Amino acid sequence: MPDALNSNSFFSLNKSLTFITLCLSALLLLYVKKTFIEYETAAFEFLQDRPEGAILRLISTLQFVSIPVVFLWKFSVIGMVLWFGCFLFGYRITFSQCWSIVMAAEFVFILPEIIKILWFLFIDTDPAYQAIHAFYPLSLMNFFNFHNVPIQYHYPLKAISLFELGYIYVMVRGVHFYSRRQQNAAWYIVCCSYIFIYLLWLIFYMVVYK
Repeated sequence: MPDALNSNSFFSLNKSLTFITLCLSALLLLYVKKTFIEYETAAFEFLQDRPEGAILRLISTLQFVSIPVVFLWKFSVIGMVLWFGCFLFGYRITFSQCWSIVMAAEFVFILPEIIKILWFLFIDTDPAYQAIHAFYPLSLMNFFNFHNVPIQYHYPLKAISLFELGYIYVMVRGVHFYSRRQQNAAWYIVCCSYIFIYLLWLIFYMVVYK
């Protein structure tokens, strides 16, 4: 029975194939966002023949090539945090399984990137470069004018969103799937591990940002 469940779950799909699919999806979305939105802004066009423009293009190139590395690092760190939470609660879930849970949850963040692209392609068609980076759909940032918000609060306000809640929910479902325990216990694990560390990280970011 457990083997049948594993074979039919998104959490137990082939890790390599899932990772490649995620990287290619992120690469495609980043390419579309850069090519059709960011590179078309007045600020970027003004800087493209200047040294600052070359720096921006170098940063963009690094963003493309760093996608797999960033994902590997992110999944490993968050997977370790989640595994430690499972260990504290006495759940026999392996680090590999926690890694798979985090990787599956990352697909949630594909949707806001699609929304962001559609927003600037069809609604706000002439955005400022800063506005593109300050925009994150269904986040707390939408309740503020980013021009009036100190820059150290931009990332935390964007990070707290409905998509982050969806990300957490997928984690809970993953822990529930692998542990075969009650879902309430899975919520306790995620709250005491990932959510706790995530909130500490946001507070740390706001304190040390210069």
